[in-house]
Amino acid sequence: MPRSPTLPGGLRRATLARWVLIVGLAAGLGAVLFLWWHNTPAVTGSTGAELTAAGRLTGLAGAYLILVQLLLMSRLKWLDRAVGSHNLTAWHRDLGAGTVILLLAHTLLITLGYAATAHAGFFGQSWTFIRSYPDVLMAYTALALFTGVGFTSIRAIRRRMAYETWYYLHFYVYLALALGFAHQFADGAEFTVSLPARIFWSALHLGVIAALLYGRVWQPLRLNVKHRLRVVLTEQEAPGIVSVYVGGRWLNELDGRAGQFFRWRFLTRDGWWQAHPFSLSAAPSARTMRITVKALGDHTKTLRRLRPGVRVLAEGPYGTFTADQRHCDDVLLIAGGIGIAPIRALLDDLPPGRAVVLYRARRPKDLVLSDEIDLIAERTGTRVVYLPGSVHRDALSAGGLTWHVPDIARRDVFVCGPPGMVQAVQSSLRKLRIPQRQIHVDPFEM
Repeated sequence: MPRSPTLPGGLRRATLARWVLIVGLAAGLGAVLFLWWHNTPAVTGSTGAELTAAGRLTGLAGAYLILVQLLLMSRLKWLDRAVGSHNLTAWHRDLGAGTVILLLAHTLLITLGYAATAHAGFFGQSWTFIRSYPDVLMAYTALALFTGVGFTSIRAIRRRMAYETWYYLHFYVYLALALGFAHQFADGAEFTVSLPARIFWSALHLGVIAALLYGRVWQPLRLNVKHRLRVVLTEQEAPGIVSVYVGGRWLNELDGRAGQFFRWRFLTRDGWWQAHPFSLSAAPSARTMRITVKALGDHTKTLRRLRPGVRVLAEGPYGTFTADQRHCDDVLLIAGGIGIAPIRALLDDLPPGRAVVLYRARRPKDLVLSDEIDLIAERTGTRVVYLPGSVHRDALSAGGLTWHVPDIARRDVFVCGPPGMVQAVQSSLRKLRIPQRQIHVDPFEM
């Protein structure tokens, strides 16, 4: 298979960073398990002791997974480059259910274990914990907060909530972390008698807090103070779709790439408190960046009313949906609806004559940025296939893909669009046995 001579170094660095992360997280979990094993005497024949030991283990594992989840969402640039924003979000979401289950199991097992030892009832033992053990009430509060946040992250519930509501509810995790930490040091058998264990556990928490402060506070603060972003121009691309041009100083030093996204906060009277992720729809220059957004909610509808000069706060760039992630010389770009935005940007970073674009939309008038794409295609020899309307509904099936792109097996495939479309395309690519490393997705679901 042909390979680009400029790619292996970058891919090797990303792979190395990914393995460093995985090994580091596994080592941390191993250290947590050692804490439990070292402080757990052999328990045989005592139901209460066995339940208590199991409760301590699930509690430690659950608390560690909370720290892992916070680290995954710290928005550190190296972490994003190593794993990718989409994968970080998926890992965070997948770990969420397991974390809540472990914390609930910890509470249940510890209570049953102590109750069995004291020959008490479950609710009686719970009341004894609250009345007689330091910081247990705070621990119950933390459990309720973690469970509530986990419940709101279930996809069916998440989709019924406003993005802002879901986003700000997650700030309760930080309160829950503080409440749970106090309980662990006051009551945890691993920490009440062992200074090294307390130092290790404190170092883990301080490290995660430092990562959060650096990724979520210092990086954005430095970016916005240095680059002083403002709206330069808004342009109506189609009904309900607007492009926003953002200018600033020394934007080339942002190291942004076509296909990446920023989290944008436009400082208007009705939008300053909201930050949303939007991908670049053209490769960034030293003076301007552009996003192209479809009006899908209250916030996106207000973007078409932005005026030049409005201050902008941004975080980023994030994402690995970029040309330097490809393994093959040739690529296939598949866009659905407004998913054309990062696909259009990628065309600026690809060598001439190497790309095929399949652009799916409900109606011909929904094919936005088509004039730009046609000009690029004419200049670079890119082949573009527009697929509007129901007559093309099977174009992204396995058979449709091979009909349009017979050599798809020797191409990297970049897919961006609504989650349902992205999943359907991935299913088609699996049927065609396209290697996973050649598939890059951006499902527009953050």
